[in-house]
Amino acid sequence: MDYKDLSDHSKVWIYQSNRKLTDDEVSEIKNYGKKFIDTWSAHGSELNAAFEIFYNQFIVLFADETQVKTSGCSIDASTRFIKDIQNAYRLDLFDRMNIAFMAGNKVDTLRMTDFQNSIAAKRITENTIVFNNLVNNKKDFMNAWKVPLKDSWHKQLL
Repeated sequence: MDYKDLSDHSKVWIYQSNRKLTDDEVSEIKNYGKKFIDTWSAHGSELNAAFEIFYNQFIVLFADETQVKTSGCSIDASTRFIKDIQNAYRLDLFDRMNIAFMAGNKVDTLRMTDFQNSIAAKRITENTIVFNNLVNNKKDFMNAWKVPLKDSWHKQLL
């Protein structure tokens, strides 16, 4: 299912990779993701869900809970799935100290301390587009995932 067809209230989980994935890796991971989504369930009921990779760097899971709510077990299953990807491709998908932002028309990442240093050196400004991976529903993902630094939680680093 395409994530765009899910409810705006669908839950969202964003996993940012520590490196850009190759096109071959994206293709393989998308196939693996489709298999996971096709079998992802909560309390024996299939979840209405989607899986997507953005910018070859962000793995995003969507779960529409209008009919079936996610459960602790289903969330655990998704975490195992993401950890399997992480291990298979030697990625770090759980390090929240890396901050992603747009540098021209490409995604760049910096450790939080390096990001703060770049702000101090004025290489990153309040208008730099950052990725707010804390959004937790599809509506916010569509409208507030990529925002100017000044409009994100990142503004506390200014």
